[in-house]
Amino acid sequence: MDASPRKIVHIDMDAFYASVEQRDDPNLRGKPVVVAWRGSRSVVCAASYEARRFGVRSAMPAVRAERLCPHALFVPPDFSRYRAVSKQVREIFLRHTDLVEPLSLDEAYLDVTAPKSAFASATAVARAIRAQIADETFLTASAGVAPNKFLAKIASDWRKPNGLFVIRPHEAQAFLAPLPVGKIPGVGKVMDGKLAALGIRTCADLRLRDVRDLEQRFGRYGRRLHELARGIDERPVEPDQPVQSISNEDTFERDLPLPALESAIRELAVRTWADARRTERIGRTVVLKLKTADFHILTRSHTPPLPPASQDDFVAIALSLCARVELPATTLYRLAGVGLSNFRDADEFTQPELFL
Repeated sequence: MDASPRKIVHIDMDAFYASVEQRDDPNLRGKPVVVAWRGSRSVVCAASYEARRFGVRSAMPAVRAERLCPHALFVPPDFSRYRAVSKQVREIFLRHTDLVEPLSLDEAYLDVTAPKSAFASATAVARAIRAQIADETFLTASAGVAPNKFLAKIASDWRKPNGLFVIRPHEAQAFLAPLPVGKIPGVGKVMDGKLAALGIRTCADLRLRDVRDLEQRFGRYGRRLHELARGIDERPVEPDQPVQSISNEDTFERDLPLPALESAIRELAVRTWADARRTERIGRTVVLKLKTADFHILTRSHTPPLPPASQDDFVAIALSLCARVELPATTLYRLAGVGLSNFRDADEFTQPELFL
C-alpha cells in the first residue's frame, strides 16, 4: 500500500429508484415496490428492500419478479425525477470535495484526501454526507471509506442499507484475505468458475498464485486480479468523465473455434449490459472483440437505428456479429470481448423502451 494513501469515499444510495418512489408516495412505504414497466421484455430497474426479501433483484425480467412476489407494486420508472434527486445529492458531495466521480445516478466515488469541508477525517466526511442526504432528500445512503476505490466500493456494500463501513490502510490485508473472489469487480459466474477450477476461492488464494501464471491464463486481467487481492488499486477519482464505452472480456482456458464461443459471448454481453445500466448514458454501438490463438485481434461492430432496448436485444446483436467474422472455420480463439460504445446522454432519447 502507498505510504500516504488516498482517502476515498464511495457513496451508494439505498434502493435508489424504489426509495424515491416510496418517499413520494406514502401508499408505497413499507410495501414491496418494483420499479419496472410491465411486459415480457421489461426488466427490473430497482426493487425496494421489502421486494428483495422475495428474491427480486435489479436487471431481473419483470415477469420473473412478478412470479417471485405476486403482490409486488409495479411502478413505471421516472428518470427525470431520479436525475433531479441525483443532482441534489451530487451538490451535497461538492460541498466536501471537487473530486467527485459519478458512476451512475445513485453512486459515486469521492476523493476526500484534502476535503473542502472542515472535518478531521474521511470517516467524518462520510458521516456528514449521509446525514445531509437524509436531512435534505429524506433518503438513505450507504458509505464505504478506504484508501482506494476498490476497497471503498466493497466497504459501501458491507453494511447496507443505511450503513457506514471503514477499511483503514493497515486493515486492508486482513480484511481481504477471506473475501470471496466473486466480490472482485469483473469476476462474474464464468470467471468465478475458472478460478474455482484452479482452487482459488478467496483473495488469500489469489495472493498465493504466481502473477505470471494468472497473466498467462487471463491476460492483463490476471495481473489486475492479483493486485486487487493485495489491496492495490492506483486508479484516481476522475470527476466529470462521461462514459464513452463499457466492455467485458475473457481469456479462455484453451483455444476454441468460433461456434464454441456462443455461451461465453452471451455471458459477456449480459455482464456488459448490467454495467451499462449503472450509468445514466445510453450506448448505441455493439462491439464484438476476438483474439485468435496467434494473438491477432479483430473487432466487429453494429450501430442499430435505435439503441438496444433490452438485454435480450443486446445479446442477440452481439451474437449476430459472429457471422461477420470471415476467418477460416479452423481458426481458434483465445479471447472474446463484448462492448457497448457511442454513448449519448439519456435526454437525447425519448422512447421509454430504451430503459427496459
